[in-house]
Amino acid sequence: MDNWRKSSYSGPDDGNACVEIANSPTRVAIRDSKTAAFPARTLTFPVTAFTVFVKSLKP
Repeated sequence: MDNWRKSSYSGPDDGNACVEIANSPTRVAIRDSKTAAFPARTLTFPVTAFTVFVKSLKP
């Protein structure tokens, strides 16, 4: 996946320590920006499972 993006809340004071996310039509990938060069440290999920996860975080 090539469309990695960081949260809009990330800033220069974060020391580039944040989570990045990328998506395709069928998968969502998550990685730590500090270890972006290590593809084995990327987690991927089906879109439907990730959607359920995110919705469960909202109060």
